[in-house]
Amino acid sequence: MSDAVRKLIERLAPDPVCDDCIADRLALPDRQEAGIAASELAATSQFERRRDACVLCGNTKPTTRRLP
Repeated sequence: MSDAVRKLIERLAPDPVCDDCIADRLALPDRQEAGIAASELAATSQFERRRDACVLCGNTKPTTRRLP
């Protein structure tokens, strides 16, 4: 599952995407799963997690993006 989350975030790079949209696009039953996977990615130097406007829904909330 974390691999699918990583691939979606990378495909949308460098734009940020929120946990709700990740869960929706990947048909995950629980948004928290998306948040956990995204937080794990953000612990690396290649990804960033911050409050921003999501590229898919436009809402400002915690998002994750692949750094350029």
